[in-house]
Amino acid sequence: MKKKAVKKSKKVVKKPAKAVKKIKAAKSIGVVTHFYGGIKVAIVKFKKPMKQGSVIKIKGATTDFEQTIKSMQYDHKDIAVAKKGQEVGMKVNKKVRDGDEIFE
Repeated sequence: MKKKAVKKSKKVVKKPAKAVKKIKAAKSIGVVTHFYGGIKVAIVKFKKPMKQGSVIKIKGATTDFEQTIKSMQYDHKDIAVAKKGQEVGMKVNKKVRDGDEIFE
C-alpha cells in the first residue's frame, strides 16, 4: 500500500501595513493682485475666510516663503478676518509679485 503524499499548507502571515503619512495637497486659498514695494504691502484676494494670526505660504515663479498674517486692512481700516472674495491689504515680509498664489 502506497502512502498518499500529504501537502502541507503554508500559513500565510500578513505583515501589518506601514503607517502612511498623509500629505495634504496644497490648495490655493488666494492670489496676490498688487504689491506696493515701498511699504511692503500686498493686495490679496482670498478664496476663503482668513484670520489674523494664520500661517500662510506665498509661492510664485521666484517667490517661496511662509509667514504669519500680522496685519490686514480693508478700506484703510484694520480687520481681524478677511471674508471670501474680499481684497485686503496685507503686510508681507518679502517682495511678492502679482499672480503669486497663497496656500494654507
